[in-house]
Amino acid sequence: MRLLKIPSSAAVDRMADLHLEVRDLVKSFGGVHATKNVNLRVERGEVHAIIGPNGAGKTTLIAQLSGTLKPDSGDIIFDGHNITGLPAYKISMLGLARSFQVTSIFLDFTAEDNVALAVQAHAGHSFRFWKPGQTDPQLRDPARTALETVGLGRRGDTLAADLSHGEQRQLEIAMAIATNPSMLLLDEPMAGMGVEESARMVELLRTFAREHTILLIEHDMDAVFALADRITVLVYGETIATGTPGDIRNNDEVRAAYLGED
Repeated sequence: MRLLKIPSSAAVDRMADLHLEVRDLVKSFGGVHATKNVNLRVERGEVHAIIGPNGAGKTTLIAQLSGTLKPDSGDIIFDGHNITGLPAYKISMLGLARSFQVTSIFLDFTAEDNVALAVQAHAGHSFRFWKPGQTDPQLRDPARTALETVGLGRRGDTLAADLSHGEQRQLEIAMAIATNPSMLLLDEPMAGMGVEESARMVELLRTFAREHTILLIEHDMDAVFALADRITVLVYGETIATGTPGDIRNNDEVRAAYLGED
């Protein structure tokens, strides 16, 4: 008789702490592997950064996690659900929200309109019902709360086109958190920012980290080492190291492949 192996209490605790797990994820374009058997474990409540040179497959990985790109093979487990290949809106409904590398907002709409639209889309309503939704408190109240949270409370009536670049990045994060996610996928939130704007964004993400798990892609190494609990390094679509910021700083393979040190 084959006995059923029951996980130890410690193993059960580790599974409960695991927010996202990626197993042998593969995505190819032609003969090029954008992600090649990528494995990743993100624990609940941590800030986990993914770094790597241009072309390492970071954004392709995030696209697969968020449902905008379907993997060729492998599995993505989020909060105990196998979300591999699910469409983006279903993944969002489970509590996984994404911001994009290139700002994706409606420039002709106000900041508040943009966030209210994100709330409406998350609730599964069509944009063609937007006009009555312009005064709906179920859309407007969470939009205003999200804007306050990211420091744009006084900019709600401002057209998105008139916001600074840094404010537009804050707006995009407001659109993500307005859907009440348990985990944020942030693709280069500091892209194009100056020193002062980046510093403000770091402090903003520190605030979010108190309540959200964060998976962060970022080229700003100062920001990564300031924010991350753990870091995974991708090179040519493969994971070459995962560890604490100290582990990554002292990893010879990482320093040679990415940090530019011998």
